[in-house]
Amino acid sequence: MLKCASLYTCEIDDPEAAFEEINSQLEAKIRLLENTVGIIMCNPEFIDAGTVKYLSEKLPFDLAGITTSSQAVNDGIGEMILTVFVMTSDDVFFISGVTGSVEESVEAPVISAFGKIGAVIEESPKLAVVFPPLILNHAGDKYVSALGQVMPGVPVFGTIATDDSLDFEESKTIYNGESYKDAMPFVLCYGNISPRFLIGTLPEDKVLPYKGEITKSNGPFVQEINNINAYKYFEGIGFASGGALAGNYSLVPFVINQKSREDYDGMPVMRTHASFTEDGTAIFRGDVDEGSTFTMLTCDANDILQTTLEKIKQLNEMPDVNGALLFPCIIRRMITQRLGPVVELETVRGGIDKDIPFMLGYSGGEICPTSLKDGIPANRFHNYSLVILIV
Repeated sequence: MLKCASLYTCEIDDPEAAFEEINSQLEAKIRLLENTVGIIMCNPEFIDAGTVKYLSEKLPFDLAGITTSSQAVNDGIGEMILTVFVMTSDDVFFISGVTGSVEESVEAPVISAFGKIGAVIEESPKLAVVFPPLILNHAGDKYVSALGQVMPGVPVFGTIATDDSLDFEESKTIYNGESYKDAMPFVLCYGNISPRFLIGTLPEDKVLPYKGEITKSNGPFVQEINNINAYKYFEGIGFASGGALAGNYSLVPFVINQKSREDYDGMPVMRTHASFTEDGTAIFRGDVDEGSTFTMLTCDANDILQTTLEKIKQLNEMPDVNGALLFPCIIRRMITQRLGPVVELETVRGGIDKDIPFMLGYSGGEICPTSLKDGIPANRFHNYSLVILIV
């Protein structure tokens, strides 16, 4: 059986006090079993102060995770906070690690890191939880694709690092006390574990009167929409002027149906439009496959909170929940903070069943299967979404 607990501290400048607080919560909430691992998320200042390194040296299990902007667990919520989600079991075991640098290429270091594990352990993991760094010239789909090569048929869940700055320059990944700008920590779960997933996007009835087909693209770069230069298309519907996106249209969500994919399961993904190149190519924060069709949605804070509440209700109604990891897109925070700096976190913390240990931290890009049919996952990269892992 798998048992979970969520821990937190707001002690930044006193690593010893931070450990005492975390350890006292750990001892009060859970008895560690044979196999244990921890997911860590924090404001970057906890790294700079040496608190992350001290905790990693003192706690008797591996820690893997990322920096983020704000977080919530059962007993704590805020922006200047460090959280740890503990999973422990006698019949689930964990292998954690970190890849080499993925700055130049994702595929080679992922294949190298996971290939070494596969050479030692013949069985496939039941779940991979991954924490890619924020590298702007890599769409999150690159990680999904590379992981699919080394672990075909394994559900992949994760979040790209982010932070609370305007340009996300302070974002880092974390593994056992070390922080990285360019490496991907991971946790592989084996044995008696059956992960389930939920994805919250936006209300489907908030559709704008625009739709189209991607007629020429390469990864996140869309050259043509409806056989028209992408910039010209957006200019024609009033979404672009002067070579750039107009007004707040950078926050308009795109619902992408990736119909050309071999593993297309009928479930769309959300995409954010980032910018244009000089030749009018539209750059999205995730792959937009040629042959895909799209619609656009309106988006406001109440829409986001509505979908958050719907997913929390679904989570509460699920049987045999030992714990949950929740990663909402950082754009959801940007929009909902108009109602309050941590309003989505408060919505989750106030609505989730008190008996479900959970950790929530904002994401620079979400990785989660859109479906899990006959044991085969359709692993996808998402924007704008709230993704939930149930263990």
